[in-house]
Amino acid sequence: MGVSVHPARTANEELAQLIEASGMSHHALARRVNVLAEQAGLVFSYTHTSVTNWTRRGMIPRSPVPAFIAQALAEGLGRPVDPAEIGMPEIRESPRQVGLDFPRDAHEAVRTATRFWSTMHRRTFLTAPFAVGAYSTPVTRWLAVPADPDAAHLGRYRVGRQDLDALWAAAAEAQRSDSKYGGGTGKASNVTTFLNERALPLLRGHYPDAVGKELYAGTAELARVAGWSALDMGHHSLAQRHFIQALRMARAGGSLSVGCHVLTNMALQSTLRGYPDEAVDMAQGAYDRARHQAAPRVLAFAKLIEARAHARLGDARSAAGALASSERLLERADSEPGDEPTWISYYTPARMAADAVEIHRDLGLPAAALRWNNRAEPMPASAFTRSVGLRMTVLATAHLQHRDLDQALAHGQRAVTILSQVRSTRATDYLAGVVRDMAPWHRDPRVAHLSHLARKAIAFSRTGAVA
Repeated sequence: MGVSVHPARTANEELAQLIEASGMSHHALARRVNVLAEQAGLVFSYTHTSVTNWTRRGMIPRSPVPAFIAQALAEGLGRPVDPAEIGMPEIRESPRQVGLDFPRDAHEAVRTATRFWSTMHRRTFLTAPFAVGAYSTPVTRWLAVPADPDAAHLGRYRVGRQDLDALWAAAAEAQRSDSKYGGGTGKASNVTTFLNERALPLLRGHYPDAVGKELYAGTAELARVAGWSALDMGHHSLAQRHFIQALRMARAGGSLSVGCHVLTNMALQSTLRGYPDEAVDMAQGAYDRARHQAAPRVLAFAKLIEARAHARLGDARSAAGALASSERLLERADSEPGDEPTWISYYTPARMAADAVEIHRDLGLPAAALRWNNRAEPMPASAFTRSVGLRMTVLATAHLQHRDLDQALAHGQRAVTILSQVRSTRATDYLAGVVRDMAPWHRDPRVAHLSHLARKAIAFSRTGAVA
């Protein structure tokens, strides 16, 4: 008998509904699947209990059994049935392509997300390369049509306020954990399990348009947090897939604010991966498409990331213009709070100033970078451990540009101390950058000592073990 690929631990409502519509009993369906398998030269002995496992426990038998189930139901319904329609999508495309699609149809988008979120444990996603070109179609389609016309869906389980609140709460908690401890922590990484086991079943439920729009938007934010956590751990191909699915869910929910935020995250990832030119286009597109509907703070963050991309290109004038726009929008957000989403509350004037330090460091303007640092308010390491550690690494390199080794060592030492508590490949990459930039002073014993401590912190962050 075929062994299930994984226990989803959630009921397969689609399959249950189609079995009921076909008029087949569980006994009859199991017998027909066995017959179809025998005709294909395979021997199975499925029973009514097997069908119950498929419907109530969400177990998925190995290929080609989902195709046999779909065929049996098609005979009863008198129409074609695809395995994806019964909640058992067959992965026909290469594993490296899973999660990169951006379907025009919302229902197909849910099936695409199901294929990805139910197979994202594959090591293929962790080892596949980041491809900025994979963002081309998703970005184009979202910019052209950022909202689907109707988010209503018919299903057995009625989605309510409690379900929606649980989605937003899970995303907020994962974001807090990620900010404090890095993307490698349990709460941050387990959001992917929540997506698969809680969000997807809700998307198959029963809800009117208004509820559906918020459900899709909440799912998009969950996927964005999952993507950011993967990015933070250096799993850029996995992050890219989460971001694409998040953008598609935002479109299904008609949420320009969420979509703008997701696209801005995609722009930042592209900048970090060495594609600042493409990142400028993404950040500008995110801002322009949402400028008349998104909250000022959301738009301000898009302008900040545009400034960071310009800085990586060495375009000081454009970076200054985007940063000034971000500052004006933040001032507007603080003076006219309005209806602002809670998930963007992290972007404050202090955060902007901290990023401005990095922008001017990247532009090779250390004096300006240090002036911006004086404007940045102290952030408690207890609440923003990774963010404070990253800021210390940027300050260290800015001081090196200023030829001030003593200050660079002081900030580098603090960065090592703080980031030793974090599981974040991105943070350790920044720390490694400090060590590289100190190469001209390698004969100084203080530099050698800091390099040794940095290597230990990097080893711990990436493996959880002390070097």
